[in-house]
Amino acid sequence: MSGRDWAMLTALSVIWGGSFFFTGIAVKELPPFTIVAARVGLAALALLVGLGIAGVPMPKSMKVWAAFFGMGLMNNMIPFSLIVWGQGHIASGLASILNATTPLFGVVVAHLLTRDEKMTGGRLAGTVVGFAGVALMIGPSALSGLGSHLLAELAVLGAALSYSLAGIFGRRFKAMGIDPIVTATGQISASAVLMIPLALFIDRPWTLPVPGIPTIAAIVAIALVSTALAYIIFFRILASAGATNLMLVTFLIPVSAILLGWLFLGEVLATQHFIGMATIVAGLVLIDGRLHRRLLTPSTRGSLPG
Repeated sequence: MSGRDWAMLTALSVIWGGSFFFTGIAVKELPPFTIVAARVGLAALALLVGLGIAGVPMPKSMKVWAAFFGMGLMNNMIPFSLIVWGQGHIASGLASILNATTPLFGVVVAHLLTRDEKMTGGRLAGTVVGFAGVALMIGPSALSGLGSHLLAELAVLGAALSYSLAGIFGRRFKAMGIDPIVTATGQISASAVLMIPLALFIDRPWTLPVPGIPTIAAIVAIALVSTALAYIIFFRILASAGATNLMLVTFLIPVSAILLGWLFLGEVLATQHFIGMATIVAGLVLIDGRLHRRLLTPSTRGSLPG
């Protein structure tokens, strides 16, 4: 990964770091499908308006739109619904740890389904170390409820698997020559088409009490920032760095969330946070591989010819 890729990955982790927080607010007043439908609906509207102002046309090919719907299903509809439902039964900290298994699934899925993102010892070791860092940073208290809500935990794990499959599936858009912002708009729009009728049928949101201002603000934030803007960055990283590297963002999300809490909410950083962050960095270094290769490559500086 280039420095630009790492910068985008870090920015994406900050943007997505708030999504669990926003979801935690919204789920107190709204049912899961309504939250997801509002999230993708508002995000799709914002992206379509943006493309219209910029004069960028959407593709008309049925093949491209079939791919958009496939991506929307695996990358939005299924995982968003599973995570929101899961967060209604388990703590956000545990949900974020389970979500951090995405790169573990990703390494296996990429190895099985691609030719150019095969599993290596360094990549697998780095993924395991990174996941351990997430668990260390969030702390053992987050694991205290593990097993008490098995279906909710399996739902979040299912979301992580769906994300990993979406990362592989989404590689096709680069081959199709579709700009990342168009891809983001297409798959979010497809998700809205799939999700809004489902929410209307199951949740009947018009029968629900009007949510409070904090809930409305959380929905707007998760739609415009954690979805619309995030997926523009997401598809740029996917096009330049590949699916396996993209999934590393789930290791950085808890780091971003904790640092944001320290900066803006006055939360205290404990020793476990620093140990966890250092472990995550070590995992990312192993996955990146450049430092390891430099250490193993004999230096030729100062050597004499012949």
